[in-house]
Amino acid sequence: MMPYRRHNPYPGLLVAAMIPALVIGAVWKVADHFAPEVRVPLASPGIVTPPTAMSTPLLSVRRAPGVLSDDAGSTRLQGSLGPLLNLIDGSSCVDISVNGQHVAGKNENLSLRPASNMKLVTALVALEVLGPDYTYTTTVQGDLDSEGVVQGNLFLVGGGDPVLSDTWWNGPNPYYPPFNMTIIEQLADTVAGAGVKAITGAVVGDASRYDDEWYAPSWTPDVKFVEAGPIAGLLVNDSRESLTRAANDPAIGAANVFTKLLQDRFVMIGKVGKSGRSTSATTIASIRSNPLSSIINEMLVTSDNNTAEMLLKEIGLAKGGSGTSIAGLAVVNATLQSWGVPMDGVTVADGSGLSDDNRLTCAALLKVLQHASGTGILREQLPLGGQPGSTLYDGFQKGKPLFGVIRAKTGTLYNYQDGVGGKPGAKALAGYVPLRDGGEVEFALLLNGPQIAEQVNYRPIWDVFATTMAAYVASPTAIDLGPR
Repeated sequence: MMPYRRHNPYPGLLVAAMIPALVIGAVWKVADHFAPEVRVPLASPGIVTPPTAMSTPLLSVRRAPGVLSDDAGSTRLQGSLGPLLNLIDGSSCVDISVNGQHVAGKNENLSLRPASNMKLVTALVALEVLGPDYTYTTTVQGDLDSEGVVQGNLFLVGGGDPVLSDTWWNGPNPYYPPFNMTIIEQLADTVAGAGVKAITGAVVGDASRYDDEWYAPSWTPDVKFVEAGPIAGLLVNDSRESLTRAANDPAIGAANVFTKLLQDRFVMIGKVGKSGRSTSATTIASIRSNPLSSIINEMLVTSDNNTAEMLLKEIGLAKGGSGTSIAGLAVVNATLQSWGVPMDGVTVADGSGLSDDNRLTCAALLKVLQHASGTGILREQLPLGGQPGSTLYDGFQKGKPLFGVIRAKTGTLYNYQDGVGGKPGAKALAGYVPLRDGGEVEFALLLNGPQIAEQVNYRPIWDVFATTMAAYVASPTAIDLGPR
């Protein structure tokens, strides 16, 4: 019997595999023969420069420059903050983050007087509750007949506008003149233009939008009117009738100012100004303020206390049900909690920071800044370092670190001027330091102490902070560290 021979199968398989390929090739040839010819135009002659080959190895950390920049920057900033942290004693605090990521702090949960840094809280809550495009409207109401005579009183109805002013009003502090004002002369022009020739009664100021609490209960006598107030639903020139005359009642003061403006426009008026609630449903004229974002910009740049307190009442009216500070404070506290702000050690007593009862922690203030970070909604309303006419001019003038870079709110509370004595003052600085790659540093620096508001005491700490931040701003960005 012949031995069995195992046949090699591979030649047969190879032939079987080639048959479909030959068939497909033949079909393609036929299709190509009958298909229309498509001519692809040649590119215009020229020299094509090949891309430059990157020298960075494929697995180099430079292939992830964003991560590398963040890590290197945070490490560098942490390492450079030692001198600043050493200057923060047991009565002060500091807290710093980069793009919302915590970097360093000291005494972050210490409850301290924030002074005008309280305006940062008021501003951001107002922007969220009312919206940046919100406007105030002041109206003039009365019964105007066909002869141009207002039968009875003409009512100047306040809409809570905190910057309703004459062109001559330069604000309570000549170092920080107002801007973004709502010019009341324009409203008088509109009334005259509507054909009003005479008023048989008086110009009546209607301030009923808000309650009659003109001053926060916790303000000391040295603060009232000098620093802020009266706070009312109708306020003109911060309750000044002229450069040398203040009004005893803000509504009557506004009525007197408007009476004179109408008389200057040849409107006959039968009686002197007074206050009261409008009894007419007919609007003769009105004037709207600039958007809220502009008004908040002025408040933060000039540290306008009246604007902050009127914003607090407007917040209360819009979301708390009444135009009162109490309603506004309730809305502020609820809003802070909704943002996840740590409320231990936080007491909000007013909108401006004038009250010695206000308390914030650096951790809480930093969380507020982080909430707004990235949107620019708060940062862009803050003064710029060295900006003339702003509270951020002093300490960040041209030639100094962070000039034209830092955006922040200052705060000053002396306290030893109130006659009580023994209470520490405050010097605050909080805001943002923009970075070259589009990110930013969020920071809160609250200094408390008996004489801390004096330059000799707070300026060395500010200088170390500014120098440290300026060096960090100059550190490598993701673009600098990217592949090459």
